Amino acid sequence: MKTSGHVMKINDQITLGGERPVLFAGPCAVESLDICLEIGSKVKAWAAEHGFDYVFKASFDKANRTSSGSFRSIGMNKSLQVLEQVGKELSVPLVTDIHESYQAEEVGAVVDVLQIPAFLCRQTDLILAAAKTGKSVKIKRGQFMAPEDMQYAVKKVRAEGNDNVCLTERGYSLGYHNLVVDMRSLPTMRQFAPVVFDITHSVQQPGGQGGTSGGQRFFAPYLARAAAATGIDGFFIETHPNPSKALSDGPNLIPLDRMGDFLEMLKESWSLGRKYQDIQV
Repeated sequence: MKTSGHVMKINDQITLGGERPVLFAGPCAVESLDICLEIGSKVKAWAAEHGFDYVFKASFDKANRTSSGSFRSIGMNKSLQVLEQVGKELSVPLVTDIHESYQAEEVGAVVDVLQIPAFLCRQTDLILAAAKTGKSVKIKRGQFMAPEDMQYAVKKVRAEGNDNVCLTERGYSLGYHNLVVDMRSLPTMRQFAPVVFDITHSVQQPGGQGGTSGGQRFFAPYLARAAAATGIDGFFIETHPNPSKALSDGPNLIPLDRMGDFLEMLKESWSLGRKYQDIQV
C-alpha cells in the first residue's frame, strides 16, 4: 500500500504532503474580527515555533446545525470581510466551508482553500464548483463513508483539471450521538490524496446535548497523538479563548491558552511517525 507521494499546493505558499506538517486552525465560526485576529495571531506564532505551516480556519456560515435556534453566522458578506482582513493582517492563507454550489466562486475569491463538509462529501455539483475555482479543495470524509470510497470524491476534483485536493478524517458514526476514529482510514485515504486529521470533530457528540452538539475534549490529545504517529500530512483544530462562551461547538474546542503545548506534543508524535512511515510488514 503506497500511502504517500501526493501533495496539495496552497496558494503557492504551502505544500500539504511535503516535509512539514500543515495546521488548519482557528475558531469554529467567524464570531468577530477581534476574536479571529486574537486566535490567528497566537496560533500563527505557536505554529511557527513548533514547525507547522499555518492556514487560518473559520466558517462563514454554520449551515449544518442540529437546531434552527443555534448560531449560524454574522452574515456571509461580513464574515468574508473578516476573513479577508485576517488573511491580510496576519499574512496567512485561509480556509472556510461552502455548502452550496453558488457560494464557490464568491468565497473562492477570498480564501485559498474551499472545504467540503462531511455531510456533503457526495454532492457532485458542490465538489465540481469548488474544483472549477482553481482553489485548493479540502474534502471531509462523511461519517457514513468507507475510506476507500473517498477516492471518487478526489477524482471529481481532478477531473476538472485541479490537482490540489486533500481528504480529512473526522470519525465514524457509532450508534447515536457518538463518533469513533478508525486509524486504518488514514493510510487508506492517503493512497489517493494528502490526509488531514480533524482533531476537534473526532471528539464531537453530534446532537448530544439536546438540540446542540456535545463533545469529549478530554480525548483530543489521545486521538491527536495516535493520528500523528501515522505520519499524515496535516491537522485540523478549532480553538477559542473561552470555549464555554464560543458560539459554536464549544465542548470540542481546544482552549487557546493550551494550544502551544498541544502543538508541541503533536509535532513530537508526528516526527516519530514520519521517521517510521515507510516500514511495511
